[in-house]
Amino acid sequence: MYQITDGWLESVIHVPSPNTDSRPKNCDISLLVIHNISLPPGIFGGSFVEDFFTNNLDLTVNPYFQNLQDLKDSSHLYIKRDGELIQFVPFDKRAWHAGKSTYKGVDDCNNFSIGIELEGSDDDYYSDEQYKMLTMAVQKIIDHYPLIDKHSIAGHSDVSPLRKTDPGKKFDWERFLNAL
Repeated sequence: MYQITDGWLESVIHVPSPNTDSRPKNCDISLLVIHNISLPPGIFGGSFVEDFFTNNLDLTVNPYFQNLQDLKDSSHLYIKRDGELIQFVPFDKRAWHAGKSTYKGVDDCNNFSIGIELEGSDDDYYSDEQYKMLTMAVQKIIDHYPLIDKHSIAGHSDVSPLRKTDPGKKFDWERFLNAL
């Protein structure tokens, strides 16, 4: 089951990722992690992110892609610059988005979180369409998962501070959280 409820967001596109597995038993979804991604870095558009999350990225297309060889990543949702929403992993499954991570003293955030990737980089502002779609999607997630609220939303940089900087300083947390 990909959608929270039938038609919760009619515009969602489903692109199943093999980079997923079951969440641990008795592990409630209680965190939402916001990321950014662009492939190659700083370049938007195209299908490279979708190809990467589905293990179909042609590593010969760009020299940077060699850095991704043997990596198996995914996220639950991906929001492109134009607001297009793609779901790779059902919410009840574990996506491989946070890596080595800790939130409020609990390790391996993938076990209990939903990961949302925004097409972007730390050095670029996000689009109005992305904020609109992110707000709609997160509000639906909050409505469905009672342990997630405004205070249980973190950036990748918050759960992996020594490794990650996303969603970056240009992500407008105040704008996003006030819109919820």
